[in-house]
Amino acid sequence: MANASRMFRATAGKMCVGLIAASLWAGQGFALSEIKPDETAPPEVTEPTPLPDITLPGDPAGEVPMPDPVRPPEEQAPADDAAPTLDDETLDPAAPAGNDETADPARPNADPEAPVPEVIYDLSKLPGPTRRMRELILEATKSGDIEKLRPLLGMGDGATTLSFGGAEGDLIAFLKQQSGDGEGHEILAILEEVLEAGFVHIDAGKPEELYVWPYFFGVPLEKLTPPQRVELFRIVTAGDYEDMKNYGAYIFYRVGITPEGRWMFFVAGD
Repeated sequence: MANASRMFRATAGKMCVGLIAASLWAGQGFALSEIKPDETAPPEVTEPTPLPDITLPGDPAGEVPMPDPVRPPEEQAPADDAAPTLDDETLDPAAPAGNDETADPARPNADPEAPVPEVIYDLSKLPGPTRRMRELILEATKSGDIEKLRPLLGMGDGATTLSFGGAEGDLIAFLKQQSGDGEGHEILAILEEVLEAGFVHIDAGKPEELYVWPYFFGVPLEKLTPPQRVELFRIVTAGDYEDMKNYGAYIFYRVGITPEGRWMFFVAGD
């Protein structure tokens, strides 16, 4: 009887343990079934912002030009074969910028198609330095001593142009050679007559601005009035006038002085 009681309690205990285990298992299953899935929305995927169109000047297609593909050295043309951006004459620093004859301000420039410039006699219209240089030259001519021109002629690159071909050696000696008397008196007389005539103001406001005597330098010969032709014959002969008509411009001696008072030229010829 006692044994039966012990067996009952043991069996009951086992059953209780089994019920408890089953209950725990069921509880765990219920707890797992109550776990809700993660309802957090995934991050929104946005399209990349397109790059703005880049249009370079001179690119009608509106596209950035791509560089030329890199070629192996053996396929690249030598540097000497590359086409220069400027012609050889332009690249040569010693090459002339243009036609020297047309660029030289002392060359005859009476254009028959251009408006006739104003003929000026009023010396008060001259800039102070220009007027002063004219006075100094006239003082030298009236003295009869050609040496008095020396300090006015300048030296080196700033010297007065006395010949289109360039005056060789001493400038005073050159003027004496050009004078019919060999002493320079004829040249002084011509210089005085030229500076006593009316003048023209050319290229006003430009770097090459000049005051030039006599005014025939800027006035076509065929447009001279009878009184102006009389003034011309004070400087040249009738034979000279005929030669100049054939040429088409005044080509006897003329004087050019800058607004700053530099004596630019005293030349004859074309």
